[in-house]
Amino acid sequence: MLLQVPDVLTAEQVAQCRKALDAADWADGRVTAGYQSAQAKHNQQLPEDSDVARQLGDAILGALQQSALFMSAALPLKVFPPLFNRYAGGHSFGSHVDNAIRPVRGTPHKVRTDLSATLFLSAPDEYDGGELVIEDTYGTHAVKLPVGHLLLYPASSLHLVQPVTRGARVASFFWIQSMVRDDGQRTLLYDLDRATQQVHRDLPDSSAALGLTGVYHNLLRRWADT
Repeated sequence: MLLQVPDVLTAEQVAQCRKALDAADWADGRVTAGYQSAQAKHNQQLPEDSDVARQLGDAILGALQQSALFMSAALPLKVFPPLFNRYAGGHSFGSHVDNAIRPVRGTPHKVRTDLSATLFLSAPDEYDGGELVIEDTYGTHAVKLPVGHLLLYPASSLHLVQPVTRGARVASFFWIQSMVRDDGQRTLLYDLDRATQQVHRDLPDSSAALGLTGVYHNLLRRWADT
């Protein structure tokens, strides 16, 4: 499932993030890439142990908790602490698949990367190029979202970032270990949840809403790991 999650951050929150990021010390983005990805990765990245990365990451995690759409689609069990990258002056990231397991720096914890997320912190008119291009069973999708919006997609997808030829593309990126490992099962649960909510709105006194809620939770009980 490839899903846009609008308005994860407010305009004020984005402005605060950008002020901190524009003043930050950026490093070579290849420091967090695996061997294969490092050959294709050309960008800048905020060191993940920096105070700025931690503070902004905590703010993003808090915002995600408030997004009903994100919670319904991702069913998160663990979220990797958000990272931050910057593409400018021809930077790009060639075609790659994200690492399956990500250790959390400074802890004994690891995150299985079921889902990848990109939160756009630059408006589309601030830069040329920089599209996130994702390949799935339905073809190739080039995505460039409004500022504060998030793209959620399977981490198993082959994807790339097109060269940025003008301006700078700033974003946060991270991974989610879902309670439901299988993307197909997760998609069915998401669709069922949305349909159930619609029935609740349209027919609040209908027994169908109660029945659909029961089916949702019984499937979640069958498929989820916690």
